Amino acid sequence: MSLTVSKLGLAAAQFGLDGMNASPRSRSPEIEARDILNIAARARLSVLDVSGVYGRSESVLGDLIPRPVSCRVTLAAARADRGPDFVEAEARASLRRLGLERADTIVVQSPSELFGAHGPAMWDRLHRLREQGLFRNIGISAHATDDPVGVARRFKPDIIQAPASLLDQRLLADGSLQRIAGMGVEVQLRSIFLNGLLFLPPDRVPAQLKGASGRLSRVRRMIAEGRSDPLQAALGFALSRPEASAVIVGVTSAAELSAVVAAASSPPPDLDWDEMAIDDPVALDPRRWVA
Repeated sequence: MSLTVSKLGLAAAQFGLDGMNASPRSRSPEIEARDILNIAARARLSVLDVSGVYGRSESVLGDLIPRPVSCRVTLAAARADRGPDFVEAEARASLRRLGLERADTIVVQSPSELFGAHGPAMWDRLHRLREQGLFRNIGISAHATDDPVGVARRFKPDIIQAPASLLDQRLLADGSLQRIAGMGVEVQLRSIFLNGLLFLPPDRVPAQLKGASGRLSRVRRMIAEGRSDPLQAALGFALSRPEASAVIVGVTSAAELSAVVAAASSPPPDLDWDEMAIDDPVALDPRRWVA
C-alpha cells in the first residue's frame, strides 16, 4: 500500500451505528461498519477516530474492530463543564466499551472547553491519564477561527486537529499549520471534503452558499480540465501537505471507503492548488449553512 494511503485516517462518526434499525432495503449499519473497518485494516489506514460515537454504539464498534488493533485510536473527551471526575470516568468507560486497555489519543473537542472555568482542571486530568498510560497523546480539535497557533502555544498539546481542504486553505496559506508543526505538535487534517461541498450538484448547493456558486463551478471546471475528479483532487491536495501526519476522512459505506482508497492510491493530479481556494466565510464554515 502506498505511503499516501497509510497517511489516511478514518472517522467513525458517520457509520450510522446510533440508528441500528436500517431500512429493509439497505444493509444493516453493523454489517456496513464491519466492512468499512475491514477495508481500513487491509489498506493500513493510520488512525481510527471514534469521536462522535457514544454509549452502545461504542460497544458495537468495539465488537467490529479487527483485532489486533493496528491503527491509532482517537477518542473524544467529555465536556469540561461536567467536571474532571466525569471526564475521566467517561474516558475509562469508552475504553471498556471499545474493548481497549489504552488508546493513542484523547481529543478536546473545542478550545473553548479549555478557556472556560472548568478547563484547567480538565486539562490537568487529561495529563494525568496520559501519565497513567491510558493515552499516548492529548489533542485539541480547532476551527480556523479558533487561532490554532495560539492554542498550540498556550496548551502545548501533542496533536492539533484542524480543517484544511482544497477549498479551505486558510490555515495553510497563512502558515498556521506549518508553525504548529514547527512547534513539534502533530497536525491532523479533518474536513478535507468541506461537508461534501465540492461534490454537490449546483442545484443542491444550500441557499446560503449561492454567493460562492460561481467560484465552485470554476473549481469543478479546472478539475475536469486537469483530467481529474473532485474526490481525487481533494485527496491529492490533502495528502500532499507536508505539514500533516494524517488526513481524517468520513464515509458512510464500504463503497465510499473503497473509492477513497483507490483515489488516494493514484498519483495526485497536476492542478494549480492555489487557484482553487475560496474565501466566502459562510461557505468555509458548515456551522453557518442552512439546509
